[in-house]
Amino acid sequence: MNQSNTPSHASIFTAIVRRDVSLAWSQGGGSLLALGFFLIAVSLFPFGVGPAPQVLARIAPGVIWVVALLAAVISLDRLYQADFEDGSLDDLMVSPLGTLGIVTAKVLAHWLSTTLPLALLAPALAVLVNLPDGAYGTLFISLIIGTPALSLIGSVGAALTVAVRRGGVLMLLLILPLYVPTLIFGVGAVDAVISLTDPMPHLALLGATTLVATVVGLLASAAALKLAME
Repeated sequence: MNQSNTPSHASIFTAIVRRDVSLAWSQGGGSLLALGFFLIAVSLFPFGVGPAPQVLARIAPGVIWVVALLAAVISLDRLYQADFEDGSLDDLMVSPLGTLGIVTAKVLAHWLSTTLPLALLAPALAVLVNLPDGAYGTLFISLIIGTPALSLIGSVGAALTVAVRRGGVLMLLLILPLYVPTLIFGVGAVDAVISLTDPMPHLALLGATTLVATVVGLLASAAALKLAME
């Protein structure tokens, strides 16, 4: 066999990321749905709690983070499900990239196509909930640091339920409690700026949570996929 014609690990990885990002933004993908939910849900809060600026400013960090978390979850059930249903997941898992490489590529694609756009859109939507001007930068930084954990932890739930019919509810029950540390530290960093204290301890803990989620999430997802495909 001519080794020059054999795709490299990097080319396979890049191809999977590009394909999944493209599918996420095509018809039937979850990215537009997630962004639409994020926009509508945040827009509804001023109507639900009233237009009082002080009230909105107080709940703004929690509103943005909770809605972003829920929006990220919307597309998770299709992370592995579509490939599992059409049989392409079997081919991917026996590729030279291996199960861990496939999981890493898919999680990266989900973050690029879904959770990263949520972080980019969040400062604009924060205007609707009267977030104080000085907190916009910290909100964006906290989401950039914390949103990878949403994709990583969500990947575990998606892998565990990939072979379960209509496993979306089960997936939510599995992963939502695991999102609590990310939510606490993300909201805490923004609240610290609003209360004129140092947000760095919260951001450091948020970064540590994402690092732990990177190691545990990728390994657990790979193990869950192998178990599901047996």
